[in-house]
Order: sequence, then C-alpha cells, then structure tokens
Amino acid sequence: MSLSLLLSCAQAFAIVMSAAFVLYVCGIIVPYVRHRPTWPGDPTLFQWHFFVPCRDEESVIGDTVRYLRTRFRAAHVWVIDDHSDDRTLDVVRRLQGRGDPQLHVVSRRRPHARTGKSDALNAAYRALRAWVGRHDDGTNTIVVVVDADGRPAWNCLYVCTAPHLFGDPAVGAVQIDVRMSNRGTAPRAGGKVRRRFGRALVRMQDLEFRTAIAAIQMSRGHTGTIAMGGNGQFTRLSALDSIAGPQRRPWRGSLLEDFELGVHLLTAGWKTGFSVDTHVDQEGLYSMRRFLAQRTRWSQGTMQCARYARRIWKSPHLTTFGAAEMLYYLAQPWMQLLGSVVYPIPLVLLAIQAATEPAAVWDWFTGGAWKSLLLYGIAGLLPFLIWGPVYRKHCEPRSGPLRGIAYGLGYACYIYTFYITVWRAVFRLVRRQNGWAKTRRNTEHANAKVVALDR
Repeated sequence: MSLSLLLSCAQAFAIVMSAAFVLYVCGIIVPYVRHRPTWPGDPTLFQWHFFVPCRDEESVIGDTVRYLRTRFRAAHVWVIDDHSDDRTLDVVRRLQGRGDPQLHVVSRRRPHARTGKSDALNAAYRALRAWVGRHDDGTNTIVVVVDADGRPAWNCLYVCTAPHLFGDPAVGAVQIDVRMSNRGTAPRAGGKVRRRFGRALVRMQDLEFRTAIAAIQMSRGHTGTIAMGGNGQFTRLSALDSIAGPQRRPWRGSLLEDFELGVHLLTAGWKTGFSVDTHVDQEGLYSMRRFLAQRTRWSQGTMQCARYARRIWKSPHLTTFGAAEMLYYLAQPWMQLLGSVVYPIPLVLLAIQAATEPAAVWDWFTGGAWKSLLLYGIAGLLPFLIWGPVYRKHCEPRSGPLRGIAYGLGYACYIYTFYITVWRAVFRLVRRQNGWAKTRRNTEHANAKVVALDR
C-alpha cells in the first residue's frame, strides 16, 4: 500500500470520527440552549445533611462550615476528618465547641483513614444512619456531598425539591451545576505570564462544567442516565440504604466514586436528576500540574468503572439507549487513547512524504487536497470551538463576541490535555497504582504532603 493511500485512509477515518462527534455535540447543545427554569419545591418537607469530606483542609474548612450553618440553618453539617496532618480537626472542634447541635464530626484515624473519598463518605453514612435510627426509612432525608471549599447556592434546596426532582419519590439522587468560584481572577503568586495562564486555566474549567458537562447531563435526561458529581451531589438516604449492602458501603471505592454511585443507583431502579437552575461554587485549579493530577485520577476512575459494563447492559431498569449512553461514557478514555494515535497519523505520513517527495506532495496539495486538510482541521476543532460562544452568551453575557471566540480557541487547546491524562491513567493502571491522592488547594504550598495509598 502506497504512502498516499495510507494517508488518505487515515485521514478519512479521522474525518469520519470527527464528523460523528460534531453531530453528537450539536445534539446535546439543543436541550442546553432551550432550557427554561422550572418551578421550585418545598425544602421544609425534607431533612438535610451536608457531608463535607476533609483531608488537610485547615485553610478552607472553617469558612465552609460557617457558610453552610449560616445559609442553611435547618440543615445538619457532618465534617469527615480523614486524619488530617494539619489543624483541620482542631478548627472544626472549636466550632463545634460553641454548642452547635447541628454540627457533627466524624473523625477517622489511621490505619483506617486516608484510604479514599469513598471510605470517608461511607463512614459518615454509617454515622448518620445510627444518628437517625433504624425506624427512619430515609425517604425524606437528603444527603448532600460538598467539597471542603464548596459553596452551594442559596436556592439549591428549593430547586432540588422541585416536582420533577425530589418531589418525585422515584428520584434517588440529584446533581446540580458546578461553577468555579475564582473564575475571572488570577493567582496572587508568580510572574505575569504564570498569572495569566492560571486565570485562563480556571476560566476553561468553568466553561467546561457550565456548558459542555451541563449540556451532556441535560441530554442524559432523555436517556435516564444522569450522572453524579463529586461536589453538589444530593442523594436520598433511602436510596443509599438500598445499595449499601451488608457492609453498609453505598460508595464502592472507585477513583470516580461519584459516577460509580450513579451506576449503582440507576441499576437498582432509581431515577437521577440534574439542574442548572442552581449551582455549587468550587475553587478552580491555577496549576497545570495539579490539574493534570486531578484529571488523571478521573480518567483512571472511569477506566476502573469499566467493570460495570456488564451490569449496565444487563440492567432491566435501563433502556437500550440509556445503557448505550453509559457504555459510551465508559469507552471515552479508550477512544481518546485511540484518537491520540489515529489523529496524528495523517500529519506524520504527510511530513514523511514531504521530506522524501516534496514535489509530489506539493502537486497533491495544490490539486485540491488542501480542501480535505481544511475539512480535517475544522472537523477536529469545531466541536470544541462552539462552546466558547455558547459560554459567552449564557454565562458571560457582558463580554463581547470576540471574547466568545477566544474562549472557544482556548477550550480547543484545553481539551487536548485529556490526551495526556488518559495516557497517565493507563500507566497507573499498568503499574497497579490505584491509590487515591487528594488534589492540593491553590493556597497549599508546593511541598505540601500528598499521600496516595494503594488499595
């Protein structure tokens, strides 16, 4: 087979894959841009319990607890200290010592601590179950998982109790929109270039969650497969009870414990919901190193959840469309691996042929091949560029159209970091490095201790 034929085949395959992805993106944008706010519910019909897992969160936990107890006075707050090496536990104990009966502490100690977020949440679940008593069926008790720097919006309880969410007894869990609290701000430390880069990186994280991820979640409403997130996750206690098993572990230990929870809820027959009518703020990452570490853990967690493929496909509670959507999500890291190999092939082959037969390549290019290359480039970039103007219109309407184009170009560059994280995740799997490592806050020093324990 000639080099030209290989180039044409690789290019055609890449264009087909890109075109399919363009159609997919166009399909999920429609419900996102057509969304209208829904009627709220009555949160006083439910009991609310915030779970805040912490490991070395001294810098943020005090403000978070005060925020939750002030903003949601009827709710209980459960802080899970995962044997922090700093003063996290002392900060919470001091707040608890002021006589607040609705502030609870679940203190985990080594060797049983620092084994992952799932274990920390399970410890809080068992403590809550003991606190409410076995006679409470948990139907009207809602567990809310919030990061140590999380700030749920004031209306989240009203939105989540809407008739189509917890107002429906069949809904076991609800995920709300996620926003970056430090969007539009630059880190205080570092030079001018580093500060601008950090600001842009946080903006791209905000764009990703508020447009692409939100649109995917809304489209999942049609397949009945809305997924859970690690922050702003609302779950009925009765739903957790139904999947906890004899070991009382609703969260099963995957590095992507939020998606894993959703798998168990959906295959057990519960419905899940999502809303952009409210949100939770969290801190975006300024550091590319910390960002890559976080996304590597997410990619690896998705790969670990591939073990549920058979469970998903066989579940009588999922439609064929729903099962296919979840399997597509589980296949994404592997598709990214394939894409990282396939997409560069046309360019590599073209470079080889240009070096050996420059005249032939020039004739091929001027003979009309430039149109195919242009189509190839557009098909590869358009699914990501389109989110910039969408984000500008729906999330930053005060900025101009050119800013939307800049957002799109930035997001197109940002998304290619996933090809790095997916390969890092594979290497970790091959080396059996399945431990959970906490992503350090922006305020933590670079030499802060990060522990990853293999399970």
